Order: sequence, then C-alpha cells, then structure tokens
Amino acid sequence: MGTPDFAVPALQALLKAGHDIVAVYSQPPRAAGRGMALRKSPVHESADAAGLTVLTPEKLNAQDDQAHFAAFEADAAVVVAYGIMLPKAVLEGTKAGVFNIHASLLPRWRGAAPINRAIMMGDTETGIAIMRVTEGLDAGPVCLVEKVKITPEMTAGELHDRLAPLGAELMVKALAALEGGTLHCHAQHDEAATYAPKLDNKETRINWRLLARDVHDRIRGLSPFPGAWFEIEAKDKRERVKVLRAAMAEGEGAPGTLLDDRLTIACGEGAVRLTEIQRAGKKPMSADAFLNGATLQPGTVLD
Repeated sequence: MGTPDFAVPALQALLKAGHDIVAVYSQPPRAAGRGMALRKSPVHESADAAGLTVLTPEKLNAQDDQAHFAAFEADAAVVVAYGIMLPKAVLEGTKAGVFNIHASLLPRWRGAAPINRAIMMGDTETGIAIMRVTEGLDAGPVCLVEKVKITPEMTAGELHDRLAPLGAELMVKALAALEGGTLHCHAQHDEAATYAPKLDNKETRINWRLLARDVHDRIRGLSPFPGAWFEIEAKDKRERVKVLRAAMAEGEGAPGTLLDDRLTIACGEGAVRLTEIQRAGKKPMSADAFLNGATLQPGTVLD
C-alpha cells in the first residue's frame, strides 16, 4: 500500500525477496503535467510493470472496499507513504498485522513530512522505523530501527534517496523475522513525540529575518520540492525564484540585503550564499548564471 516514488523500492524489494503480493493499493491516478492528463502513481506504474493486481480506491471507508481487502486473506500488509487513512477494519484485515516504513526515528517526527521537518529543524540524525500500524497517528509499536546521519549540506531530496532503499531493506528483514516468529515490537514513548505536519505553501517563502543557520536549514529542508523561494523585480513584474542550495557565509546587513556579487544575502544574524537557483519555468542554474540574467546589484534588498 503506497503511492509516491519513496515507496517503489519497498515494492521491488518485497518481490525480489520472493513474497507473494496478492494486491497493491495506491492512490487513484491524478491530473498532472501541462495537459493535465490522468497519471498513475509511481507505485501503480511499478506494480503494473510487475503484473500485479492494483486497486485505487479514493478511501477505504466503504464496507465493500474493506470486505475486498479482507478477502485477499493476506498474512500482512506493508504501508509506505500511502496517503490514505486505514480504518480499523483494514488494520485488522490481515493475519499478522499492518507494517509501515516511516522515515524518522519514532516517536520523533510522526506525521506526513518527517524528512523535510528533520532537516528544517537542523536535526543531525534521523533514520527508518518499521512500525506496526495502529489507529493513532504513527503511534504504533516500533519493531526495527536504523539510524542515518544528516550531513550539514544534505537536502531533503538527498535524504529521501538515502532512506527509501534503506526502508525497503529493513522491511524485508522485518517480514523475515515476522515469518520466523522473532519480530519483537516495542511501544513508543508518547511523551517524547514530535510531529511533522504536511508542508504548507505559506512556509516556503524565505524569511531573511531568521538566523542564517535557520534560513540555510529551511532551504535545504524544502529542496528540491516544494522549494524555498523569494521574489525579484523582472520586466516590471514580480518573479518567484526557487533556491535549491545555499551555504553559510560571512557578512552582516539588513535582512534580505544582497551583500556582494556572489549572491550572499544578509539574514537576521549572519548570511547565506545562494549557490543553486531555479527561475520560474527554467532549469536549475548556478548563482553566476542567475546573476547574469537577473541584473541584481549589491545593496539590493530582497522582499
């Protein structure tokens, strides 16, 4: 049960490990691209390629959908970023339970955006938790954990690509232990829980009044998607510019001030240097390429 590309390695790993996948659940095809044609999810595409049965209900609240799920008589269900709440009837609809790959060290960062939130808050460590799913939000007992270091310049995209195959590997281990009767899951400490709500568009605009470290962490925690951004004046209109990478830099000034010809921007304290930029409708580019076309001068105040 999964939807985005983060869940594809798990599906492929389960197949490679020899598990009999009786069905794949994914969110329904959505309109996407310039033509807004319906597009299957990455998991749906991968399952189709493997010749698996794919179901795409909008929700799982209907009794018919729940009965259909139970009729598979599955030993277990694996959930990876499915994006649809599982009702009690589904959670109890397999012989051994429902198991989730969660991209954090639970109980830290329960919720929809654990990868982004960990980086945005400056965490230096995260990981994968294999959890038995219960009715609470990512509150079920944890069965296996593996830690991963978050390096100072790592983006959310890079961490995503590190954690997806690790989660797949750990889930295969968990199911092997489940089959062998050696999988032991332990209750979380709810008092230590933090939450990673879905990203809001209001959070993505860069606030230069923050400390430079916080601006830097927010940029890399939102890269490459949805992307932290600021605006410039371009051809008598405001243009949104996405920042994909930045680095800590020396310098002081009023927040948002361009300090030099290398795209160093003053923050509430300290400064950051923007190193990879993406203008609206354009491909990512270096700071030098951006400045060649943007004609920004030192002393310009952004936003």
